[in-house]
Amino acid sequence: MIAVSIIAFFGGIALFLFGITLMGDGLKKVAGDKLELFLYKLTSNAFKGMVLGVGVTAVIQSSSATSIMTIGFVNSGMMKFRQAVSIILGSILGTSITGWIVCLSAIQGAGGWVALLSTATITGIVAIIGIYLRKFTASQVKNQVGEILMGFAVLMYGMTAITNAVKPFCETDSFLTFLSAMANPLIGILIGMVFTALIQSSAAAVGILQALAMTGVLQFQEAFPMLLGIAVGGALPVLISSIGANVNGVRTALVHLLIDIFGSLICGVVFYALNAVFHFSIMTFTLSAVSMALLNTLFRFVIVVVLFPCVGILEKMACSIVKDKPDVVDETGEVLPEPIARLESRFIQHPALALEQSHQAIDAMATLTQQSLQDAFDLLNNYSVEEFQKVRKAEKTVDIYEDKLGEYIIQISSRELSKKQNEQVYAFLHSITDFERISDHARNVAECAQEIHEKDIQFSDAAVRELRVLREAITEVVSLATSAFVNGDMELAVKVEPLEELIDNLCDEMKNHHTERLQRGECALEKGFVFNDLITNYERISDHCSNIAVGMIEMESEVFDTHKYLSSLKKMKDETFTKYFEEYQDKYSI
Repeated sequence: MIAVSIIAFFGGIALFLFGITLMGDGLKKVAGDKLELFLYKLTSNAFKGMVLGVGVTAVIQSSSATSIMTIGFVNSGMMKFRQAVSIILGSILGTSITGWIVCLSAIQGAGGWVALLSTATITGIVAIIGIYLRKFTASQVKNQVGEILMGFAVLMYGMTAITNAVKPFCETDSFLTFLSAMANPLIGILIGMVFTALIQSSAAAVGILQALAMTGVLQFQEAFPMLLGIAVGGALPVLISSIGANVNGVRTALVHLLIDIFGSLICGVVFYALNAVFHFSIMTFTLSAVSMALLNTLFRFVIVVVLFPCVGILEKMACSIVKDKPDVVDETGEVLPEPIARLESRFIQHPALALEQSHQAIDAMATLTQQSLQDAFDLLNNYSVEEFQKVRKAEKTVDIYEDKLGEYIIQISSRELSKKQNEQVYAFLHSITDFERISDHARNVAECAQEIHEKDIQFSDAAVRELRVLREAITEVVSLATSAFVNGDMELAVKVEPLEELIDNLCDEMKNHHTERLQRGECALEKGFVFNDLITNYERISDHCSNIAVGMIEMESEVFDTHKYLSSLKKMKDETFTKYFEEYQDKYSI
């Protein structure tokens, strides 16, 4: 009989944990795929960060999940460590919402129609509605609402199973003796800490206390020390998640533990010191599920109120405990660019965040590519070995960007994504390839500059003038494409294609002029090879800029056939295209 009750008890815990997870995932989906970005972007001050920490935790039903997400923010460089402290404070209070949801399992009905108000009846109705919405409706939103309802139903069934499993124990002297032992603060704190660390959910641990309270055997003097221990034990999943994080990521996890330890220590010492003087009658008060939820919320509210003014102190403590570390390197020992080193694997399960971070890394890649091309252009006029090596190093760095970003974005694509997110994955994968190819052509231009310098090649005045005009056009088209991508500026993106077509025309015209100069003997064949190499690289750079801009336009207009789009664009030559083309034609004339 005892074995059956034990199995039922742990089975109830399993259902409870699964119900919380399922309900939290459903709530997060209904809230939208930008919930995480909302938390990231709206934490400009400590109070706002704390409030948002409460709200997001209430939605996803897990302070650990909020804290782990926050570690990801800090680890990736998307958020400052100080901002994370206030969010974690908020998450510690927000997790108490689960206890109030659990209170619904304590609803009891009498006979007749009033029985419809009982927990079993309400849970059954919710489960039926949930499975219908989840399985028999086509709407994605209804499916997600069904998931929330199913999670709630599973949570309630788990709570009922825990309560029923505990009841037989409550009638035994040995269990009541064990329960009374928890009135000893040290024993109660230790048990609460160990049990919460094992099940890795403070919300579930409090829920089990509420199940125990429903049997009428749990008193305040036994529950309070357990709550203190539960708070500390709840930091374990966060600490585990920080394994592999950078210095600030580990500091963020440590702050969660420090808040729980100091919060429990302050509340415990103050309360028991006052009790030693005034002998509170509340110590023998028998708790219900509702009063247990209220106690948990008040306890966590006090922690937030007391420690919120100490955000700066907590920050300094964490920094003094966890020292700075050297740069991150890859498997070959190469130091990774900071945006790549901070690609956060924890965000893979939060696609909106992972895509936002990918965009930031691609922005850095694009900026480096643009600068590398400008450095290559400068080599044509003023060659130096140092600047040449700088371009080559940049090209290798951009290769690292492409490899690491490609792997990261592919991992994102394996998750369940919205239509918009799938479009972003498509655009990002194509863009990193185009930026990498532009970097390759920048290296090629630098090698042409090296050849011109070593062989002391001198172009004719006409060739020099034509190359200068073309180089200025290339500089502008790269600037347009890069700025359009980094800033998400569609107005700049639509300017790229008219300029790209003009550049194609300029390249054709320059090749014809070069052939004529060869025929007239104004240019040597050896010089012609370098001249043609430069033109070819310039033309390819322009093509890749076109690909980047077209990818943006495709994503905006939900068209995913690049060749068809370009063919249609050039064939129609609408008023906007013609306007820009004519402007560029006047600006870049040879």
